[in-house]
Amino acid sequence: MKKTFLFLSLFFSLSLFAQKKFTVDASKIVAPVSPTMWGIFFEDINFAADGGLYAEMIKNRSFEFPMPMMGWREIKNGGNGKILIENTGNPTSANTRFAHITVNAANGTYGLSNEGFRGMGFKKGEVYNFSIAAKKISGDVKLRIEAVNFLGQKIGEATIANFAGDWKPYAASFTTTDTAFKGRVNLWFEGNGVVEVDRLSLFPKNTWRNRPNGMRSDLVQLLYDMKPGFIRFPGGCIVEGRDLTNRYQWKATVGPVDARKTLMNRWNVEFKNKLTPDYYQSFGLGFFEYFQLAEDVGAEPLPILNCGMACQYNSGEVVAMNELDPYIQDALDLIEFANGATTTKWGKLRADMGHPAPFNLKYMGIGNEQWDEQYIERYKQFHAVLKQKHPEIKLVSAAGPSPDGKLFDYAWTELRKLNADLIDEHYYANPDWFYQHASRYDNYDRKGPKVFAGEYAAQSKGIARTENQNTWQCALAEAAFMTGLERNADVVKMASYAPLFAHVDAWQWSPDLIWFNNLQSYGTPNYYVQKLFSTNKGTDLLSVLEVNETVKGKDSVYASAVFDKKSGDVIVKFVNASSNAVAIETTIRGAKPSKKEAAVQVLSSTDKYTVNSFEAPQAIAPSTEMAAIKDGAVSLSLKPSSLTVVRIQCK
Repeated sequence: MKKTFLFLSLFFSLSLFAQKKFTVDASKIVAPVSPTMWGIFFEDINFAADGGLYAEMIKNRSFEFPMPMMGWREIKNGGNGKILIENTGNPTSANTRFAHITVNAANGTYGLSNEGFRGMGFKKGEVYNFSIAAKKISGDVKLRIEAVNFLGQKIGEATIANFAGDWKPYAASFTTTDTAFKGRVNLWFEGNGVVEVDRLSLFPKNTWRNRPNGMRSDLVQLLYDMKPGFIRFPGGCIVEGRDLTNRYQWKATVGPVDARKTLMNRWNVEFKNKLTPDYYQSFGLGFFEYFQLAEDVGAEPLPILNCGMACQYNSGEVVAMNELDPYIQDALDLIEFANGATTTKWGKLRADMGHPAPFNLKYMGIGNEQWDEQYIERYKQFHAVLKQKHPEIKLVSAAGPSPDGKLFDYAWTELRKLNADLIDEHYYANPDWFYQHASRYDNYDRKGPKVFAGEYAAQSKGIARTENQNTWQCALAEAAFMTGLERNADVVKMASYAPLFAHVDAWQWSPDLIWFNNLQSYGTPNYYVQKLFSTNKGTDLLSVLEVNETVKGKDSVYASAVFDKKSGDVIVKFVNASSNAVAIETTIRGAKPSKKEAAVQVLSSTDKYTVNSFEAPQAIAPSTEMAAIKDGAVSLSLKPSSLTVVRIQCK
């Protein structure tokens, strides 16, 4: 009995450490890899826009929240006065309110203080630009702008004086003398008189590409570094609205920023355990800015439009079929805005906003994750009109919120009849689901509609729970699943993790790809998985074989391979989901390595619960090494619980 036990133990140990031999077949291209294969999903959730990507630091800058003083408070220092919020009552105006301020501060100061988005982040030595619209009613009043830290200590200051008797814009800048993570801005009025103010704004000078009133440079840099193939915007459930009155309407987000009407963000009240009553959309980050962002990072824009349906988890409200035309016209007008000549109405607006050249829109989504007959009958109308008038635009349609089931099957059946371009599938599940579904697309119809894996993320503690974390366990499961997406590049044309951003002090949903506070940001382990795939995308799919079998989970090893025509590299991605190292040898069939070493990037951790944080932003991050190429083969050891990307330059 002991001998048998020892023999079995020895056999198990030898098999465990036996070298696995893989062959990448470069003699035959399986399919082209779409340039849009790996992309970004943006939704204004978790304070991703206002308070996040959009670098405005003042909350409720025009007093347009339903509670007009939200974010503001009265302050006094030896002076007195009063603040009255007036409303013009003009229902056609996006900006109907302003502050009427009476100042009695000949020997002191009186004014307003703004708290920002969970505080304001100031960096020492940086320049900040303040602006305001103001009108003097009487007297002589001077304004002193003061940046303060959490303790109320002044770290920056500027002054505006000589207000005119009609509405005019004013601006001033200051340089900070210290750093503050949770500062605020105080607006001190001095003198005696009455002044009216509106559109109060504060931006760092250092924005992405130094665009005035632009985007946070550190957050865009993280996106740029991913080299995404597309950016899907503005969501997500944000497109639907809780009801149709509060749906996202792209036309309300373009043109002058001051003319964009503030709207409650649907995530304001979505989760009772994570209420955010101060979550509104200023639309300073609107469709023009989204298109510009996509262009900046080299990605295709993928706007998603409301299809005449509000969120089916909320009101489930739908527009009548005979009243759907304005929604379809919005889609036609968006194509004109993005691609039309400057002589057209919407093309001219694009040019007036500073972009005469077209944005070259190629994709458009109709609805987010709607389902059942009410969606299909509305989508059919969009499909009929858009395919007739703009056959060059590929349409993304919805398969519903689940990756299987009756509603999912119904959507696919009906959309297949229409020969739909791309069908959007969403997957939020535990890590095991992602391992088990790495072969999900192996048996999809190669001649049917293509797949957009529009939203996916492994969940560590159920779905939409606050305990969810961006653990390495989740990221590694996603990597295994992504090898399956890549292996089926003839079916899957686009894929994106969701959601993208989360403010550490103002989030509603987790996990998320990138976390940030008022000054800092970091990528999660999931971010680095996405980045390794997107920066090693390649142009053509190759097969990876082990004894003539596709590598897709045997012995917990998953793999995919591509060829990159630009670099001449064969790129192989390996996921070792086991807790043991795996020795492998990889040979290229049909191509000869042109160098003696291969570049290797590795993500790994023996602790599946490891997360990145502000304190340890790269607890899990790629390491780079070289592996020798001998007799045309690369031999290396796949670390336990690891994603390994091998680049082999070939003739």
